[in-house]
Amino acid sequence: MTDKENRLQETCEVLIPEEERKSLEEIERSIIKRYRKHIWSKFIKAIKDFELIEDGDKIAVAISGGKDSLLMAKLFQELHRHGNANFGLEFISMDPGYHPDIKKLLIDNCNYLNIPVHIFETDIFQVASRIADDYPCYMCARMRRGALYRKAKELGCNKLALGHHFNDVIETTLLNLLCAGNFKTMMPKLKAENYEGIELIRPLYYVEEEYIIRFINYSGIWPLNCACMVAAKKIGNKRYEIKELIEKLKENFVNVDISIFRAAQNVNMDCVLGWIKDGERYSFLDFYD
Repeated sequence: MTDKENRLQETCEVLIPEEERKSLEEIERSIIKRYRKHIWSKFIKAIKDFELIEDGDKIAVAISGGKDSLLMAKLFQELHRHGNANFGLEFISMDPGYHPDIKKLLIDNCNYLNIPVHIFETDIFQVASRIADDYPCYMCARMRRGALYRKAKELGCNKLALGHHFNDVIETTLLNLLCAGNFKTMMPKLKAENYEGIELIRPLYYVEEEYIIRFINYSGIWPLNCACMVAAKKIGNKRYEIKELIEKLKENFVNVDISIFRAAQNVNMDCVLGWIKDGERYSFLDFYD
């Protein structure tokens, strides 16, 4: 295999299918039946618990081409088909400078899964690499988010759905704790700071990555990874180290991943030294009698 082919392969989620690629009907049925407990029910629970969808919403579903966003798109389609259909959908995908073969794979997967995606082009890979060559991923992520917000607003959407899942949430929590010295998690929804009228939602908030991988393997779809030809040459970053750390912790601490997740729901304000609210910093001494 040539260097070019190796790099292309690294931009895809190399998941070995358990079976041949399933038909669209089988894939859609599996969401409701085979993966009802671990995917569908948790998707619905997050929507209800965090009030992610309201009557009249128009939701831009962001599709990177990875396993998480492809599943999320199908979940929204199933909800729209079998639910109350009190909301509208737009499926959007940004081309930040994909290799033509990668873009073709994205298009082929969306066509096969019957996802009517709007693909729009940017030069984000090139720009991020130029202004942050040593580690372009952070800059790339910020630029991609902004481009998705702009496209969502252009299409008249009031919400942007991203495919972050349960494992992303707990990894972010630990990453902030161990590397940034603060306790901050990934929120299930938040209002965009620079794009008025747009709210970001994360409907896979409760869905564990393990079952997303199982779904994709069952489907036989070959999804993209980050698809960045720059990052493909880099060695892993801190998020990968945190992922490995959590797996090691699970060997000695029962349900440690769930405990990390719940920690952000059970913050005892009587037992913390300080906190930040609306940009203002507070100390426990401010309330100490």
